[in-house]
Amino acid sequence: MWFGSEPFGWKQLNNLPESNRMAMLPEKENVLTKLFPSPKPLIGTIHCLPFPGAPRYRGEKIDVIIAHAVSEAKAYEEGGLDGIIVENAWDLPFLRPEDIWYETVATLSVVTKCVREASSLPIGVNLLANAGEAAIAVAKAAGGSFVRVNQFVNAYIANEGFVQGNSGRILRYRSTLHAQEIAVFADVHVKHGSHAIVADRPVVEQARDAEFFDADVTIATGNHTGDPTPIDEIQNIRRGTFLPVIVGSGLSVENANELLGKADGAIVGTSLKEGGVWWGKVSVNRVRALVNEVRRLRF
Repeated sequence: MWFGSEPFGWKQLNNLPESNRMAMLPEKENVLTKLFPSPKPLIGTIHCLPFPGAPRYRGEKIDVIIAHAVSEAKAYEEGGLDGIIVENAWDLPFLRPEDIWYETVATLSVVTKCVREASSLPIGVNLLANAGEAAIAVAKAAGGSFVRVNQFVNAYIANEGFVQGNSGRILRYRSTLHAQEIAVFADVHVKHGSHAIVADRPVVEQARDAEFFDADVTIATGNHTGDPTPIDEIQNIRRGTFLPVIVGSGLSVENANELLGKADGAIVGTSLKEGGVWWGKVSVNRVRALVNEVRRLRF
């Protein structure tokens, strides 16, 4: 968006240190405020049961997988969360995008559609591992509002092996499907892997890369699922981009004040489960406790 001859946000740019004055693209609409009515939104993760084809799948009917996901969604909504993201978390060990098969995409589409119909909250999709194009297809078919892409730009050595950013293909595919309404939430310094390939480039610059390659929201995470996101990770991403920055790992009642004092929202799962483990059942009481804590930070 432009005002006269100057890009939106020019005054903000001039207030930053010299090294951070240049935005990578003209400032775009804030996707978080567009999708979520409350500031600092909380997005609950549905860790789906194993899908057909996954090693831990034991032939359960798809209705069982759907019922579990819908139950989790209803618990998150009852507890007061602002959004939901659905992921094939139990398809361990995860495949690289080029190796993910039809049944995974089909099952996630059906499950997400059922969650969409059972909940009034904005729905996101994360198709592990790093299958951004497939996630766009699922979101388009199921009525999702956003996708999470763990490695949107650059490359790293993950648990799955060498994984590279595929932003060019993802955004072109989104355009092909006329699905520009589906936002891309992109991890900047992705968990579950080694960043040796980009170790010569600080997190600030990697955040700029995500903005330049046209992500809509950036994500700061810890090293593994459930690990608290380091404060300096959030701050460094913030220094490198004008996009919203959300926490993608390890938010809890205990650290919400600290983390959301720096971030614009969070994707959360583990701390809201019974026993504080990602495979546990969503606890409505835990959700409410976090929501009550965060409400104090919103206004």
